[in-house]
Amino acid sequence: MARTAMFEEHAADLEPNLSILNIDPPDHTRLRRLVSQAFTPRTVETLRPMVQSLVDDALDVMESAGQADLIGGLAFPLPFDVISEMLGMPENDKLQIRDWSAAIVKTIDPVITEDEVIAAADASREMDRLIDAVIEWKRANPADDLLTALIEAEEDGDRMTARELRDQVSVLFIAGHETTVNLIGTGIYQLLLHPEQLSRLVADPSMITNAVEELLRYVAPVQITRRIATRDLEIGGKEVAKGSFVLCSLASANRDPVFWGDDAEALDLARQDASHHVSFGSGVHYCLGASLAKLEAEVAIGSFVRRFADAEIVGDPEWNGRINLRGLEKLELRLS
Repeated sequence: MARTAMFEEHAADLEPNLSILNIDPPDHTRLRRLVSQAFTPRTVETLRPMVQSLVDDALDVMESAGQADLIGGLAFPLPFDVISEMLGMPENDKLQIRDWSAAIVKTIDPVITEDEVIAAADASREMDRLIDAVIEWKRANPADDLLTALIEAEEDGDRMTARELRDQVSVLFIAGHETTVNLIGTGIYQLLLHPEQLSRLVADPSMITNAVEELLRYVAPVQITRRIATRDLEIGGKEVAKGSFVLCSLASANRDPVFWGDDAEALDLARQDASHHVSFGSGVHYCLGASLAKLEAEVAIGSFVRRFADAEIVGDPEWNGRINLRGLEKLELRLS
């Protein structure tokens, strides 16, 4: 098959799915209502003991080794295991799913190569097969988890189709860990690069909630979001026609000196208005998992700095090569 034909065939497989990320009201309202109860701040808070246990176990292993990759040892497995537990996913090949997920999320970059499109299409098909199999397994093995709740709602007459069900599970699973990996990994990396801020957090652990908000502003786990103009408008002196596809830079907004002041480029864990960042978007598409991401980051980052305040970076960090979900692929640390 000619390369162009192969590219077009694979690109066709990447049509937008029916997850809440890609649809608007009224369908968005219906589907978001179905899953939102699992992500309220009160419900998420009940997960804290489980998150703390997972973090402690990971840090124990890292401490025993004396040197470890922060991403592979903590930042990736923690959110992956938490969302798997919430959904009630059976044990799967974690590293294989990580590779599929990385290929799929590359499609939200503003620039993507033909090879990446082909890889994403292949990974998407594999992920769909896995999730379809998991859904069938869960139908036969229902439990007190989010996936069972989604299946039962679909079976009880809700308008969610089989494809909608699969796409909700897919986006919850992928989005449930990808961005939090960046927040935890890049957040700790920045603290190690700013020892004066790290020392403040070590001296006053109660700063952790505001510290996570500031890290969300400073590292922006999602760099860009997109919108479609519903009317003609003008932004910064530029005319935007109704129906235009607009890329909005969350990372840029989080460093805008007009809003944040002259120290917008500085990391300040005590910043009073840190929570005003836009890293989780806004409006009806505000990130459903915001409370969960913050909880995981608070526990992971807070626990890490308490135990490894003197951690040292070994060599150069490896970045994941993505434009939008920009983060670290590997960060070797010497722990003491």
